[in-house]
Amino acid sequence: MTSNPLENPFYYLHNFQQVLAWIEQRYADLLCPEEQRFIADFAGLPQPAQALLVRLVMRKGRHFRAAKLSYAEIGDITLAATPLVRLGWVDPGAEVSLDELFGLLQKAEILQCFAALIDQPKARKTDWLAALTEHGAPPRAFADWCPQLDDQLLSLTVMDLCDRLRLMFFGNLYQDWSEFVLADLGIYTYEKVEFSADSRGLRSRRDVDGFIYLQQCQEAFEAGHELADVLARIQALPIDNPWLEKRRAKLLFQLGQHCERVADWALALAIYSGCAYPGARMRLIRVLERSGDYPQALALAEVAAQAPQSAAEQQLLLRVLPRLRRKLGGPVQRRVPGREPQRLELNLARSDALLSVEYHVQAHLHAEQAPVHYVENSLINSLFGLLCWPAIFAPLPGAFFHPFQRGPVDLLSEDFHPRRAELFQACLAELDDGRYIRTIRQRFVAKWGVQSPFVFWGALTEELLDQALDCLPAIHLKHWFERLLLDIRANRAGMPDLIQFWPEQKTYRMIEVKGPGDRLQDNQLRWLEFCHQHQMPVAVCYVQWQEQPA
Repeated sequence: MTSNPLENPFYYLHNFQQVLAWIEQRYADLLCPEEQRFIADFAGLPQPAQALLVRLVMRKGRHFRAAKLSYAEIGDITLAATPLVRLGWVDPGAEVSLDELFGLLQKAEILQCFAALIDQPKARKTDWLAALTEHGAPPRAFADWCPQLDDQLLSLTVMDLCDRLRLMFFGNLYQDWSEFVLADLGIYTYEKVEFSADSRGLRSRRDVDGFIYLQQCQEAFEAGHELADVLARIQALPIDNPWLEKRRAKLLFQLGQHCERVADWALALAIYSGCAYPGARMRLIRVLERSGDYPQALALAEVAAQAPQSAAEQQLLLRVLPRLRRKLGGPVQRRVPGREPQRLELNLARSDALLSVEYHVQAHLHAEQAPVHYVENSLINSLFGLLCWPAIFAPLPGAFFHPFQRGPVDLLSEDFHPRRAELFQACLAELDDGRYIRTIRQRFVAKWGVQSPFVFWGALTEELLDQALDCLPAIHLKHWFERLLLDIRANRAGMPDLIQFWPEQKTYRMIEVKGPGDRLQDNQLRWLEFCHQHQMPVAVCYVQWQEQPA
């Protein structure tokens, strides 16, 4: 990576070349002949042609007007494109639809090209497009659409191939080439992790093709294609990679949720019945209940109650089971109400309508000797992330495979903690003898700004850190951290909004804020109950707004 991309006008080309070298080194056995040929041919191109291709790959879309492309370091665009056209990577005569054409033309150019067909010159582009579409014009080349314009369209033909290479490098398709630039500029900094030779996200060509296949299914679902067809495609894919299987399960879960929204109970049942994604069993029980199959819903709920998959499922079962039994004529069981936390009631003047209710409460309760911070999930997660940094970023096989990872790939997997049990045990042991204070303070400085799935750098100030380490008992930190490790997906959210410290007394309290009409969510209720179990000071603040004078 270049230290400052502004010093090298071809920084983006350098980064792309790094990706190709990385892939050749680590994924050579996964490359198909077309990809191998692309890498070899790219290396033999003149630098302007290489640079132009990378510029196009990094832009949005696949069609680009030559007259709109201007890069000082590349020079003549038509000249730079010639070798790309020769290789077939850029097509100067590709057909584009009317809709695509309208995205390429300015309003004045549309008038120039379609003046004879436009009755209302002052209408909007969308109105013109709708009117022209009625004529049923098929796709055609740019030059045929707009012979009046002195311009050429350059259309990428290798975007799918470049996306596959990007997938091999990142192990996903949500990260893109901008990661290099953001890292080069220092906007994002990533932990440096040692990569073993077998550290890679995709292990076979079948994995690459399977990922792309599931991505296409996801896009078809989001585009509104026939749900049964999308489902059949998803289920037809043979998978022997646990990581890909989890990706499929997540996609199936999303389809099931959609079926619930449109009340297609039969299809939702079929999906959830074969879905291993966390929460699918509880959704299946709910769908059975909604579709009126109370006996089957009760039977499954009773099985689930014997071994709940999570605290969230256990919490929901406490509500569902009495309701199902009652519907089937069983005895009415009164739910044991949860323990009521300390209750604060405030009647506040709304000084600024743009400020949230949490900020109003913070301002009202804040005092020099008892500062209040709006932390929500940021403080406890950050303290955990700093103390357990070595365990989180341990270079285990399959956890890290490129330099732009915010955290390990298996962070939300069931075996994340078990695989690192000894490492986490060593980190948490520092809470027993007081070493944690020095460790957290040192990492706060040494790792400042480095991306982490737990540390909220924008919310964590030195003042907040000092007050937290002075006032939060080590045993409370240990309880919180152990709960996080039980279920990271569920437990790193739902924490109280505010925290108030009394530095002189070295005490604290957490405060969950609820505005008018707001109520506690399930994950918040679980955190409040947890705090009560461990004698952690927490309160729920209910706010009413004072009536404004007329």
